[in-house]
Amino acid sequence: MSGTTTETIWDRTRLGITIGSVVLIFLAAIEALAVTTVMPVVSADLHGEALYAVAFSGTLATSVIGMVASGTWSDRSGPRAALYTSVALFALGLLVSGLATDMYVFIAGRLIQGLGAGGQTVALYVVVARVYPAHLHGRIFAAYAAAWVVPSMIGPFLAGIVTEFLHWRWTFLGVAALVAAAFLLVMQRLAGVSLTTDADGTPATPEVVDDPAHVVGRFATRMMLAVVVALCAVAVGFAADMPPVFGGPLALLGVAVIGFALLPLVPRGTLRAAPGLPSVVLTRGLIAGAFFAAEAYVPKLLMDEHGFTPSVAGLALTLAALGWSGASVVQGRYGERIGSTRIMVTTFALMLVALVAVLLVIVAWPQPWLIVVGWGFAGAGMGLLYPWLTVLTLAYSTPRNEGFNSSALSISDATGSAVAVAIAGLGFVALPLLGSGYVTVYAVAVVLLMLTLVPGLRMGDGRR
Repeated sequence: MSGTTTETIWDRTRLGITIGSVVLIFLAAIEALAVTTVMPVVSADLHGEALYAVAFSGTLATSVIGMVASGTWSDRSGPRAALYTSVALFALGLLVSGLATDMYVFIAGRLIQGLGAGGQTVALYVVVARVYPAHLHGRIFAAYAAAWVVPSMIGPFLAGIVTEFLHWRWTFLGVAALVAAAFLLVMQRLAGVSLTTDADGTPATPEVVDDPAHVVGRFATRMMLAVVVALCAVAVGFAADMPPVFGGPLALLGVAVIGFALLPLVPRGTLRAAPGLPSVVLTRGLIAGAFFAAEAYVPKLLMDEHGFTPSVAGLALTLAALGWSGASVVQGRYGERIGSTRIMVTTFALMLVALVAVLLVIVAWPQPWLIVVGWGFAGAGMGLLYPWLTVLTLAYSTPRNEGFNSSALSISDATGSAVAVAIAGLGFVALPLLGSGYVTVYAVAVVLLMLTLVPGLRMGDGRR
């Protein structure tokens, strides 16, 4: 994972793809922060309080399908077409959600967004592997994280202002218009860029298989399993809208099926935290679940329990995103020097401080600004670990399996987040602890954070 430092991600030969991909990340950040900020208002306006968590978990669940399709597509013929298709689906989903008249149509739009978002993530990872040499991977992923800086500064507040003075629908329709404009920009920037070889000139061809039917069959199997994972994750989310006697068993069954269906979609040994790449992939799913299950309820907690307006509640997300971006810059410059173990331990400590701060406010000390400040620590922890996991994944990969490994990392991310958000939502509705569903949500996040230490300390340094 070492190399020279004379090249940069802003070299003339890479400038176009750097700008284009950063624009896509920027718009994804705007959408993610806006949705988290306005969802309490959306669920109330569309009379879908019980389906609050599904609006998050459903998008993450269907992103698994997009990831599998995009990963295989990118490995076979390059990431260009997969990226374009994914961006188009993302924009379509935004339009459907923005025009929805009930919660079910809104969720349908979110499911379409998930297909596009998942495919876009994997395609961009493969683009990085094809365009940037290994010693620049940390820098480009740090740039992606830095693309969250402006959205994190203005996104949550702007989404709150738009919701308060216009309507929440414009937080979706407005982003859709920006995505359409960015789509044209990205197509122009990618024109003429070769995406059929790795950054060092090695042909990025798929592994030769004598029987083409085997290739088709393997792809069909992976897609079927991805659909099973997505459907089960959505079912776990909808369990919150059922009586506990039915919802609880459905959630348990869904989680069990997801575990079995994931096995062919991730590296061997992932679910038992085998050292190296399997632990990297598992760490991504667990840490994402802990963070996003908790963050989905931060604005709702501030609005419902402490009377914050959407714009002010969004400040917690702003601080978290700024912490994420700042820590990602540190990782990009010093990640190899810090090392996997210290990155994991530091992230654990920062996340634990944030979760304990929120629980303290809920249970004993009603000072809501402690949540806003504390959540910045959670963002910093994620910013330090998240891009490092991607760097490690590419370091453990070859041109022939970059698509599969990048897809596996993103699948773990999305599945872990979707299941955690869905379980937290079920607990919020059906199993309140100490009289508060919020305690259940953050207790789930603490448990997941504790579990992350197991694979997190077995990731290694990326040497194959």
